[in-house]
Amino acid sequence: MRKKIFLLAILFVSLQTRSQQINEAVGWLESAFVKWQPVSNAQTYNVYYTGNGFTDQKVDNQLIRSYGAYYRADIPGLKAGTYTVKVKPVISGVEGTGTTTGSLTVLAQDRNGFAFDGGRVPGGYKVDGTPKDGAVILYISQNTKNTISIDITGASANPCVGLQNILYAIKKGKDTRPFIIRLLGNITDMSVMEGGDVVIENANNASSYVTLEGVGNDAVANGWGVRLKSASNIEVSNIGFMNCNSTAGDNVGMQQDNDHIWVHNCDLFYGDAGSDADQIKGDGALDNKSSTYITLSYNHFWDSGKASLLGLSEGTTTGLYITYHHNWFDHSDSRHPRVRYYSAHIYNNYYDGNSKYGAGSTLGSSLFMEGNVFRNCKYPMLTSKQGTDIFYDTTGTFSGEAGGTIKAFNNTMTGQTRYVPYNATNYPVEFDAIETATRGEVISSSIKSKLGGNSYNNFDTNAALYVKNLLIDQPAVAQTKVTQYSGRVSGGDLKWTFDNSVDDVSSTVITALKSALTNYAGTLVSVQGETSVVSNQTLTSTTNNNQTVISGTAISSIVFTWGGTATDATVTGLPSSGVSFVKNTTAKTITITGTPTATLSYSIATTGTGTAATGSGTITVTPVSAQTLTLTSNNNQTVTSGTAISSIVFTWGGSATDATVTGLPASGITFVKNSSAKTVTITGTPTATLSYSIATTGTGTAATGSGTITVTPVSVQTLTSTSNNNQTVTSGTAISSIVFTWGGSATDATVTGLPASGITFVKNSSAKTITITGTPTTTLSYSIVTTGTGTAANGSGTITVTGTFSGNQIHNFTVSGKTSSFYTITGNMNSTAGSVSYAGLTLTARLKMESSTAITYTTTAASTLTLVFDSNFTGTIKVNNISYTATSGVVTVSLPAGANTITKGSVANLYYISTTYNTTARMSSHGSVEEEVASAKLALYPNPVSNELNIDSDKAIQKVEVYNLTGALVNSQAGNNNTIDMSDLANGSYLVKVYTENSLTTKIIIKK
Repeated sequence: MRKKIFLLAILFVSLQTRSQQINEAVGWLESAFVKWQPVSNAQTYNVYYTGNGFTDQKVDNQLIRSYGAYYRADIPGLKAGTYTVKVKPVISGVEGTGTTTGSLTVLAQDRNGFAFDGGRVPGGYKVDGTPKDGAVILYISQNTKNTISIDITGASANPCVGLQNILYAIKKGKDTRPFIIRLLGNITDMSVMEGGDVVIENANNASSYVTLEGVGNDAVANGWGVRLKSASNIEVSNIGFMNCNSTAGDNVGMQQDNDHIWVHNCDLFYGDAGSDADQIKGDGALDNKSSTYITLSYNHFWDSGKASLLGLSEGTTTGLYITYHHNWFDHSDSRHPRVRYYSAHIYNNYYDGNSKYGAGSTLGSSLFMEGNVFRNCKYPMLTSKQGTDIFYDTTGTFSGEAGGTIKAFNNTMTGQTRYVPYNATNYPVEFDAIETATRGEVISSSIKSKLGGNSYNNFDTNAALYVKNLLIDQPAVAQTKVTQYSGRVSGGDLKWTFDNSVDDVSSTVITALKSALTNYAGTLVSVQGETSVVSNQTLTSTTNNNQTVISGTAISSIVFTWGGTATDATVTGLPSSGVSFVKNTTAKTITITGTPTATLSYSIATTGTGTAATGSGTITVTPVSAQTLTLTSNNNQTVTSGTAISSIVFTWGGSATDATVTGLPASGITFVKNSSAKTVTITGTPTATLSYSIATTGTGTAATGSGTITVTPVSVQTLTSTSNNNQTVTSGTAISSIVFTWGGSATDATVTGLPASGITFVKNSSAKTITITGTPTTTLSYSIVTTGTGTAANGSGTITVTGTFSGNQIHNFTVSGKTSSFYTITGNMNSTAGSVSYAGLTLTARLKMESSTAITYTTTAASTLTLVFDSNFTGTIKVNNISYTATSGVVTVSLPAGANTITKGSVANLYYISTTYNTTARMSSHGSVEEEVASAKLALYPNPVSNELNIDSDKAIQKVEVYNLTGALVNSQAGNNNTIDMSDLANGSYLVKVYTENSLTTKIIIKK
């Protein structure tokens, strides 16, 4: 008996001395982690934390994972403060003494932004970072993703098995327990998904809270995305998204009808290429549509093509709020974000080497951008169809959509290509953003987008919203925070260093990064407490698995490497036709070599636990006698004298053994032949026009190539045009397109006199053309002058308008302000908008009729003037110093040809002016249209009219047409009828056209 007691005492002492070596222990954001060396013979480990009122609080088994050479435990859900962590090995059911870390400092998460509006705290955690009372915590690994089960209130059947089936039950919104779903390691597609995504819904139940989060630094959604719809109070965090190939195609997508959503600390990598040309890096990384009260923060975008689309077809600018803060746009190309309709607070983000643009504003959106850092972001801020957006290409970036407005304060920029802030003198229209002197400055509604006339809504100064009183970081402090804390814990397990000299300006896929993502498997070996190991078989290869060689030439070695839970690999199709392989089970490699005698294909499949990984390749053999010569597409070039050509590279191959150049060196152009690379590189600064040719040598038929380098004088600017630069058209007829083309040493061209009177132009900088089109309303002239080195070239033209009997002149202050090519308007706009409906239009902008107000214009024939005021206005207005009284806010005056002046009678607000010529067009004997004063023998009455309009004419009536003042046909009748029914038309003014045998008479009628 004493002997047994003695042996137990020895065992106890042994266990007490078996403490493990701590490799690393770190406090993080409301979490901490510890890594340690394995202890010999330990079956499991117990991990405890102490601090903030807890003493030796044991962590869940699933938080303890093996990575082979070390173990790691993560502890999420900690309140900010100081903690220690203790790790104890368990051997034969007996817990050892273990080892305790030093003091670890845990920081609070940055809970700011619209997601927290109204005191909401999205997700299963409290505002202090600890789980909400009664929270249900689920762990999902590659092993348990399809087998995890739980009973859910309101489910069609219980238990619910598999992650998506659990979420389908939560979708009904009847189970209001907080849910915290924790992902462990690399997780691929599940057996039940929705279009390849994990979808979270809860019927917008304000009492329902869900968190989907990764544990540690290696939780990965591999091949799938997260999509939210009809969801409230959702948190998505600490997950790496890669290789998403779902139908929607977004790493994270707010699909529709979501509110109070917080997506933070995620790593967003390439998805699979989509079907569109701009989806080579996947579709959206983090998109948001038809959702509000959103915060997107501390996310790391890794070379994303399209980072974040915000808004699609909401059709309103009311009630749509979102916050972007402390995100790292790390060499992502565009959409940071690309905004329609929303009010977006975008602060303390780091724009790092963005090849296309930073933020873009369209369709009346209001963006407040403050405290951001822009480093080599090509165009930091763009407003659709104005400023930099159309400076280099008039097409613009945003599908021709109307603009919004960007307010900018305290941002820092270096290395941008172009950025132009608003300036009332120099850039009152063609600006990118409005920079303010103070954070709380209110933007005037008189500053509007060039297209759409949209103004900033000043949401950031609304005391009811968090933005007004928020204290943000200074840009330099923000940049430090972003690079330290964005993305997953400690920056995640997949690290990548960008080459700024290349990647800052490139929008192409980085092949090596893509390969690392495609072959990613993670290093997690097992999760404590799970009955089976994580099953990830992997197979990676060198990039030369497909090769083409000439008959008799050895292939380059091809190496496949298996890993994860794969224990072996099998080769099919080899050895064959001179190609064989060697398997190294220690290095876990298959190496393929040889000299193929015929074309062949092969495949490789792994074996082991979990799903097999596969690879394949084809080796193509070409005949020995095929000589080839390939070249860059710039073999023909035109340069200005004194300018170097772009390098031209010819590459020979196949059975070609060399290449001979004819015509070079000459006139400053030389070449270098590299026999190892099999290239001929042509460079230099040409002094005269020259041609050259290249021919290969070797067995078989020679391959040839050639080119011409043309030199133009340095100082010759040219401008050519189609021969129709001067045109005469009848009023209402479009001109034929006029095209001017600049060339020589001209680098650009400027148009004076256009756009005007219905004529516009489009400049195409790539084609070096200006194309003039439109339907002119009056005669006009224009001129064009080139810019560049040497003497400028000039061009001009005149467009003459004849037959102006239907030349109506309408001015809508809501659309055009005080700008008009027909009316000269002096006066002040009313800063308070009104509202009047007239002729099917909704009018809001109005000119104040004051003593200083005057509107002058000249007519060439008798006309009818219509003025539209507030609908309750019954006062007077003066036309040519004669007072006229308004009826229901409308004044109609018949005027002779000549100069006219509109001035104040009573105090009023003017919305709309219309001048319509009262003329009759008659057909001359030779078929042309001539103009004469309207015949007294044709009359329309009553005017104003309520129901039937009578037509009194001494000639037979052929047809009557009624148009609104926007030019739309609203009523018509054919035949010799002396009345037309106007009862179904809305109140307002209309243009009535009466056709007789050889005349057309046009008159204005008021419908009351």
